[in-house]
Amino acid sequence: MSDSNLHEILSALNDSEDNTANFGESWSQGRSAFGGLAASFATNAMTKLLSSPQPIRSLMVSFIGPLPHGDAKVDAEILRKGKNVTQMSANVNGNGQLCLQAMGVFGNPRPGISVPSNYPFNPVSRNKGISFETGRERMPPFLQFFEGYWVSDGLPYPGKPARCLNMWVRHKVDMSNHPIEKMVAIADMPPPLILSHFTEPPVPSSSLTWTLEFVIPPEEINSQWFYLEFLIESAANGYTQQSGRIFTEDGQLCALSRQCMVYFG
Repeated sequence: MSDSNLHEILSALNDSEDNTANFGESWSQGRSAFGGLAASFATNAMTKLLSSPQPIRSLMVSFIGPLPHGDAKVDAEILRKGKNVTQMSANVNGNGQLCLQAMGVFGNPRPGISVPSNYPFNPVSRNKGISFETGRERMPPFLQFFEGYWVSDGLPYPGKPARCLNMWVRHKVDMSNHPIEKMVAIADMPPPLILSHFTEPPVPSSSLTWTLEFVIPPEEINSQWFYLEFLIESAANGYTQQSGRIFTEDGQLCALSRQCMVYFG
């Protein structure tokens, strides 16, 4: 299954009685799987435990160790099920080692005050951007499964320090059967912005923790293209913090991201 796309991998995981996923080296970045892929394994296993559909509201991930390509075993459990909110955890293991631990919060809608998001949406057109195909040899191989355009500074390894990164991204395959995993993978697309400070790859870097909050339930998001705005907020002592906003093509804010990362360079 070395060239299987995300839809194929998740469909096989859905059918797996022991929650085992298989993915090839094409999904790797360095020694480990693309973080959005590994996190999608966790959300897939958690949603299997829901007795009735509930929108995901928040995902918290700790990247504990590299997840090598091959078989990944996922174990999930319900921590607490209330009237409206279900909280769960999931572990993703590779080669018998714990590689990722996640917590997911699923919640039914309820009456409440509505405060619309007020973030400006002024995207740069895709036709003014740099395609993922450009400079592909310097990028991780999993980008082949996505279509995208860099539309600002902040690309890895230009030696031109940047604090912001804007990009357009979409899956190359139909992900309508996996709405949560569709958004999880999209939200984890931006590389560490600290890499813009370097000129030559590789500079080892990885996420330590990641929080993703869903402003719109993934099941209600019909957009195929997404506009991502990410910002490096701080970097010191080999650690960096970056945050981001994910918009639909028509400008709806649909998710908020925050990551703590480590880099060596």
